[in-house]
Amino acid sequence: MDRRELLKALALVSGSALLSSCAAKRVQATLPLPGTPCLPRVNVSQDRIIRSICGLRPFRRSGFVVRPEKIADTLVVHNYGHGGAGITLSWGTAKLAVDLGAQGHSGAVAVLGCGVVGLSTARLLQESGFAVTIYAKDLPPQTTSNVAGGWWYPVTLADAKYSTPAFDEQFAQACRYAFMRYQIMVGPRYGVRWTRSYRLSQTAFHTTGDFSKQGVVGGLTPEFHDLAGTDTPFRGYEFARQFDTMLIEPPIYLPTMMEDFRIAGGKIVVRDFSSPAEITSLPEELIFNCTGLGAKALFNDAELTPVKGQLTFLLPQPEVEYSVVYGGGLYMFSRHDGIVLGGTHDEGNWSLEVDNQVRDQIVVKQKEFFESMRRC
Repeated sequence: MDRRELLKALALVSGSALLSSCAAKRVQATLPLPGTPCLPRVNVSQDRIIRSICGLRPFRRSGFVVRPEKIADTLVVHNYGHGGAGITLSWGTAKLAVDLGAQGHSGAVAVLGCGVVGLSTARLLQESGFAVTIYAKDLPPQTTSNVAGGWWYPVTLADAKYSTPAFDEQFAQACRYAFMRYQIMVGPRYGVRWTRSYRLSQTAFHTTGDFSKQGVVGGLTPEFHDLAGTDTPFRGYEFARQFDTMLIEPPIYLPTMMEDFRIAGGKIVVRDFSSPAEITSLPEELIFNCTGLGAKALFNDAELTPVKGQLTFLLPQPEVEYSVVYGGGLYMFSRHDGIVLGGTHDEGNWSLEVDNQVRDQIVVKQKEFFESMRRC
């Protein structure tokens, strides 16, 4: 090799080494900490908002109601008051209600309400061999269930101070059955899928409040464990909890449930009721009350109160496949119809109007949160 060729070869080797060194430095600068999952950021901005909606959670401090009541010659089985856990517990409380009322009954059955609780109850009754008619003022997509994030986790359910052993047992039974039932519905037809989930806190996790039943839920959800704050890509939170749960997309799930109900021979009658007397005039002698917040006036439940929730949807980001709850109730769920941003719990507010100021505040907070994430 002559001198000129030798110099060219050395230059190539030197340049290659320099490029490799620079590349290594660039990669090292963007790598997350050891053990930290690489998660894509949510792109939060005002110009990516596609819609905002509001819904009213039917909240009772002592939790949902599943109990029978005899009114004249009619047996009414109540199944309402799920707060923000209607989708989560619908199959479970439906099972409790059907077990209470259907044993020994023969003949047609009525269900009041066509939200997720009513549809689940109606389907279980059909599976038990009953002819079922749903009576409802509103049908999907005009039900409260349509205005839900759809994350399988029992939040805004009850006040731990009012908890009783009887309710805790009902809750545990409902969780177990619902979690099992949704697993056999995973797939595109029902819009149910698994999602890696994170809950973040600046203080140690407690055993009270919305997540007071961690023993039950934690025992059900796979990968349920606490992480060090440095083991997540989220900044500013010392305490982090990871688990896998399911995400149920209402725009897909509810129409499919209605289709299943109709295929199985079910009938739907659009009708409103203003008194128990109107209900007992129905031809069915066994009726399941799944009217949600409507039970407050219809059955004089003074404890039932609305908790307004407001959701803002951003354009979909298919690469975002996780869910996160943080900052005292803010959350993000990634669905096919958009990125769901939520975090409002306005107790006693009956308004279904979108509050633009609240929307903007949530967007600002979510933008700050996701922009602070460690880059992959």
